[in-house]
Amino acid sequence: MGEQHAVKFPQEVLDEYAALGIDLPALFSAGALGIRMDIRILEASADRVVATMPVEGNTQPYGLLHGGASAVLAETLGSVGAMMHGGIKKVAVGVDLNCTHHRGVRSGLVTGVATPVHRGRSTATYEIVISDEQDRRVCTARLTCLLRDTDS
Repeated sequence: MGEQHAVKFPQEVLDEYAALGIDLPALFSAGALGIRMDIRILEASADRVVATMPVEGNTQPYGLLHGGASAVLAETLGSVGAMMHGGIKKVAVGVDLNCTHHRGVRSGLVTGVATPVHRGRSTATYEIVISDEQDRRVCTARLTCLLRDTDS
């Protein structure tokens, strides 16, 4: 848990952030909560964000994947997509998250894929589909983020 792994970013985005001395993979990580939940971002661009999360350690008392864990994965992926869309002059702040839980999962990994529904100047909305290892939909979520100007 918390091990470093390579995230696939578009090269032009890596170059833009590197020119400013910013470590993009660290900046767009899942943060402390994501580390605790062992969320691993595999791919990140404004068009698509992909991550995995283990069911083990993220369950509710009945042994099923906790709905809140799915919400954390969804908000992480949608926020990363919105940050990638906003670029270096914007900060993405989640303002609305909804999740529909379709089926329970007791073991293995779930994979989340975030794709844009709307990418504007001041908001970005992403749909996040979370699936189990048999590619069955576990949860569908939608996240809208406000894109705020940075202080710099």
